[in-house]
Amino acid sequence: MAGSQLLILDKKQIQQKINRIAYQILEDNLSEKEVVLAGIWDRGYKLALRLKKVLLKISDLKITMLKIELDRQNSKLVANTDLDETHWKNKVIILVDDVLNSGKTLAYGLGVFLNTPHKKIRTVVLVDRSHKIFPIATDYVGLELATVLKEHVDVVMDVEGEEDRVYLS
Repeated sequence: MAGSQLLILDKKQIQQKINRIAYQILEDNLSEKEVVLAGIWDRGYKLALRLKKVLLKISDLKITMLKIELDRQNSKLVANTDLDETHWKNKVIILVDDVLNSGKTLAYGLGVFLNTPHKKIRTVVLVDRSHKIFPIATDYVGLELATVLKEHVDVVMDVEGEEDRVYLS
């Protein structure tokens, strides 16, 4: 990696954060039989897959995976999902992304669910940079990080976790 990058989370630390978040999700949903993990493509979805793996080990929850693809260049909400709304209707939805910066991506992700009844919606981010300009709250956070606006948080994550790293540049 380039010399201007600072490693802030390594593979082991990322897995510890994922494990802790999975237990928090379980504690918050003890009376539920099913939750929907809605990952924002692509790193949010990869994080959701990793959460699913841990949740299946520690609980009997049925996990429905939902992939949300957003058009981040559009000034209006343009989103596609790989499942129709019958898969998340009247269920607990957990929206997952890798980094929270301004809150726009999570706000757009939440927009997918606004016209469908649900039990509750929770949010997960691996890193919260605390630069919100949208009224978004995070329910489960791996790491809260105070950064300046010019800095960038880069999450490198594959589904199996072999190359997991979080850098600040």
